Amino acid sequence: MSNFYKIWLIFDPRRVFVAQGVFLFLLAAMIHLVLLSNPSYNWFEIAAEKYDRVAD
Repeated sequence: MSNFYKIWLIFDPRRVFVAQGVFLFLLAAMIHLVLLSNPSYNWFEIAAEKYDRVAD
């Protein structure tokens, strides 16, 4: 347990955190696009129906 700090001797922390940030952003974008492609979770269409603003 006390040797976990040695992982940063192998990996550069800046690259790890940048890669993690890019991965999380792409994951969030993918989740949003998947939800928008599903009619029951598409909050744009739900809001349009709620306020009687149907897009042509």
